[in-house]
Amino acid sequence: MKTPPRGSKRVDQESDLPKVTTPVALRAAREKKHCSKARAVRVRPEYPLTRISPEMKLMPPEFFQIDALDLAPRLLGKFLRRDDVVLRITEVEAYRPNDSACHGRSGVTPRTAPIFGPGGHAYVYLCYGLHMMLNIVADKDGVGAAVLIRSCSPVTGLETIQERRGQKIDKPLLLNGPGKVGQALGLSTEWSHHPLYSPGGLEVLDGGEDVEKVLVGPRVGIDYALPEHVSALWRFAIANTPWISAPKNTLKPLTSTHSS
Repeated sequence: MKTPPRGSKRVDQESDLPKVTTPVALRAAREKKHCSKARAVRVRPEYPLTRISPEMKLMPPEFFQIDALDLAPRLLGKFLRRDDVVLRITEVEAYRPNDSACHGRSGVTPRTAPIFGPGGHAYVYLCYGLHMMLNIVADKDGVGAAVLIRSCSPVTGLETIQERRGQKIDKPLLLNGPGKVGQALGLSTEWSHHPLYSPGGLEVLDGGEDVEKVLVGPRVGIDYALPEHVSALWRFAIANTPWISAPKNTLKPLTSTHSS
């Protein structure tokens, strides 16, 4: 990511620039300042200019203790926070009891025990021996359901995210996949069972604003599941954001009814 010139002034001291704080937005504002009036340059910020408000609160346990299919779209726009890193959830997948794609399908094992806990706890598993996958446990104790966090956008702690990911970029490639999210947060399987509604560690915060437009589609990488579960529209993403994973062409606008 480009570093602002040493001689540049603070944004709030430049009366003809908008008050923005992120590096990408600062660069876009300066480019706009120096372009000619005859040909305005439209620069789209590469990640949301969302600010963390002091009023943003931890989501309570009861928020999570509902059907995973109901919880999944409600998690869109919420924030994940660990240390100085804050991510906005942009894409999720629901996994339910009696779902042939859910880890709980074979019952309680040392690996899957966290998914059978009460909603609001983390379930982190290692995928292909490489990727740490963050799931948020849903529903009541003993049900065995969760929501996989597939993609996020960065809000704060970009340098920490880049260091953990080993990539000095500020584009969707940084966080458009569940393994990338787990790496950006610095997670391991030891985070399983962690209560996401308690202060400290890993937290889920209220986003402060509802997501108005949502995309829906079949889940990714579950060819081993039964046909009815492969085709179930249990993947949800925020519309009009580039911060989502592939494939994107299977996502369609959410209507009032979808597969359940």
